Amino acid sequence: SVDLNNIRIVTKGGGTIDDSEILANGLILNQGVARGSSGPTRVANAKVALIQFQLSPPKTDVENSVVVSDYAAMDRILREERQYLLSMVKKIKNSGCTVLLVQKSILRDAVTDLSLHFLAKTKIMCVTDIERDEVEFISRSLGCVPIAGIDSFSADKLATVELVEEVSLGNHKMVKITGIGGAQQPVAEPAPPPVDAPAGGIEKATGKTLGVSAATPVGDGRPGKLGRTVSILVRGSNNLVLDEAERSLHDALCVVRSLVKKRFLIAGGGAPETELSVALAQYAKELSGMQAYCVKAYASALEIIPYTLAENAGLNPIEIVTELRKRHAEGQKDAGINVRKGTVTGIVEENVLMPLFVITSALSLATECVRMILKIDDVVLTR
Repeated sequence: SVDLNNIRIVTKGGGTIDDSEILANGLILNQGVARGSSGPTRVANAKVALIQFQLSPPKTDVENSVVVSDYAAMDRILREERQYLLSMVKKIKNSGCTVLLVQKSILRDAVTDLSLHFLAKTKIMCVTDIERDEVEFISRSLGCVPIAGIDSFSADKLATVELVEEVSLGNHKMVKITGIGGAQQPVAEPAPPPVDAPAGGIEKATGKTLGVSAATPVGDGRPGKLGRTVSILVRGSNNLVLDEAERSLHDALCVVRSLVKKRFLIAGGGAPETELSVALAQYAKELSGMQAYCVKAYASALEIIPYTLAENAGLNPIEIVTELRKRHAEGQKDAGINVRKGTVTGIVEENVLMPLFVITSALSLATECVRMILKIDDVVLTR
């Protein structure tokens, strides 16, 4: 199966769609590098740590307060804060960490100017304001666990990557992590063919073969190693283009997920719905009574799909559906609505295909919904 939660889409304005890129073994962060006193913005062969604690002095509770009566006490407080932060940075440095990802805090500042100064002096890159909902994806991508406290900070909790750098995209700055070593894994071995897969390969509705073996695993034949997650950076000139590109990408990913679950393709353009409608209408003639009426109504309901498709394409829906029904009754199973030509053609020859899993899921869910509604005997009105 395909878990779409392992695929992260990041949109950023500026540029064109052609500037978009995919990081199969990397990570893209919306945040830029926290600016200290000339801290590093590019680190090669980095050791990355994802922390959930703050690099700032502890604060008192809301009900408590600290009263400073003289300058000596104030100087002592500042000296203690400096020593507190310095000891934390030294422990981070001694572990071998060179890049620090800090989760966003709502209780107090995640970092301070003084802690950023110490990190810059020790050549540690710091990226702040990591959102809470991003922590799980980043942890899964890097192959490391989030560190909850400075006491549990150790070298075995660091991730190894080839390069961490800050890149400029128009007026925005982002952090790109490439060559994740901790998340690399070999390409999976070829999976066994599905139980219902024929030996000839993926079958179309016409019985023809696409020439792709049904036993071919997803990702087979790709060189190198793949990461546990994938990040996609989408570029666009404005928010409208970015939203449309993100929606199109999500639809394409859902199609791939459907093909992985059930590796069969059938004709699109309303062809499967019309073929089912014609077959059920003929079967209804062999029945009698209530069963014949239900099957006939089911067949009529299936014609709504090609009717709506023709209507949305600006065609005459009655004429198109009638012609479509005639073609399928004559045995042309791959006849579908060709939106570009504005007529009914052999849709397989136009390479208009859809996953079989989509149509089977839609039919099963619609049937279950109707059966559930028919089980309702009465409706009790309440105020």
